[in-house]
Amino acid sequence: MLEERPNYSLEDMDRQSVLHPLTSIATHMKSGPLIVGRGKGVRIRDHKGREMIDCGAGLWCVNIGYGRPEIAEAARAAIENLNYYHIFGGSSNEPIIRLADRILTLLRENAGARHLARVFFGCSGSDANDTNVKLVRYYHNLLGKPDKKKIISREGAYHGLTCAAGSLTGIPVYHKAFDLPLPGVVHTSCPHWYRFAKAGESEAAFCARMIAELEALIEREGPATIAAFIAEPIMGTGGVLLPPEGYFARVQEILKRHEILFIADEVITGFGRTGQWFATGLYELEPDIVTLAKGVTSAYFPLSASVISERIWNVLEQASPQYGAIMHGFTYSGHPVGGAIGLANLDIMENEGLIDNAAKVGPYLLERLRATVGDHDYVGDVRGEGLVIAVEFIADKRSRRPFEASANAHRIVSAKALELDLMVRPLPFIEVIPFSPPLCITAAECDEAVDRFARALDQATPELHRLARAS
Repeated sequence: MLEERPNYSLEDMDRQSVLHPLTSIATHMKSGPLIVGRGKGVRIRDHKGREMIDCGAGLWCVNIGYGRPEIAEAARAAIENLNYYHIFGGSSNEPIIRLADRILTLLRENAGARHLARVFFGCSGSDANDTNVKLVRYYHNLLGKPDKKKIISREGAYHGLTCAAGSLTGIPVYHKAFDLPLPGVVHTSCPHWYRFAKAGESEAAFCARMIAELEALIEREGPATIAAFIAEPIMGTGGVLLPPEGYFARVQEILKRHEILFIADEVITGFGRTGQWFATGLYELEPDIVTLAKGVTSAYFPLSASVISERIWNVLEQASPQYGAIMHGFTYSGHPVGGAIGLANLDIMENEGLIDNAAKVGPYLLERLRATVGDHDYVGDVRGEGLVIAVEFIADKRSRRPFEASANAHRIVSAKALELDLMVRPLPFIEVIPFSPPLCITAAECDEAVDRFARALDQATPELHRLARAS
């Protein structure tokens, strides 16, 4: 006789079955999950039919929008043809070959990165940055430089949450109780002028101070021990932090002088989010490794890429007869279904002009936010590039005094926005709410989102006023 099971709701089943990432267990057990059931374009619906505008594109990743039948068809055909085979030991498959070639072509032709040579595939931005750490170590060992192991990251950086990638991440809440960062990772200051400049310090003077700190850090640690520097061109989870003018040109000069590899983490900025195909081109970067994920499949399949330069490839190739196979890889590296979905996703981006749309609609959304909420007493800065935009909250605009971190001022605003059917996600480093909608968003949808956000801010203002006085 079958045992009778209680008739649990989905919410109850979730509470009793799922360990959620980046979720307070105490809060979740009390409030339960938001169960998303459907998505189309820039909108998602919960399982009860409530519709919301998603101005986060999931986690910065659904670039082409939700519910594209072309992707479903590409996945169906790929699964029927070859649902899986590995690429270990020289095996391969046509979709992943074509995707690697296309990624390299896009980087070379649209970002001026003609020095990039090969693509290693994984499943997530986190494992891609773990791969990068191993490749950096491998490269220097092959060159007979075993002491060159340390990696410099930045405070406020986000590079993933596996052990190595989580160590590269420079946001303290991600390290708490995990014994991170691991040895061998050092962090330099966050180059966000608006929040971290000294009183009266110009952006140029702030940039010079950031560069001086980086040089001092390298000298203190010893240039012969520094293997690589990793940076997001625009720091996403840290708060959509744009680099000070001239910052990357000066950083790259230092790295070249000390023979330090440069890893550009384009997990968020890659594939059109900035209004260009890659921020490598936007900021004239010359990275030795580019980290990609998210937009390569618009999150229709877990896929990441580490794109390495000729400089690294040549060393690996020349050492191959002596060292043998590169003993690194994942079961799902080079998955044929992921390759097919990636190709279909890039077709949509190109055929529908989504990068041009980001370049056109992004500035419109930025201006609408500035015009609508920029003068609010507790909005300090509204900034962005393409369709990656931030609203930063501040307790006092004149002095730029921030709210107390424990006040969670931006979380109050995002909660009000959700009540008004606008999905925006508060960030964990400073008090910022980002707008990173699917690249297919229209100007009319931007208007709708901004209007809802402004209403949410109005509703939150009395509480923000109380928190500002207490800060």
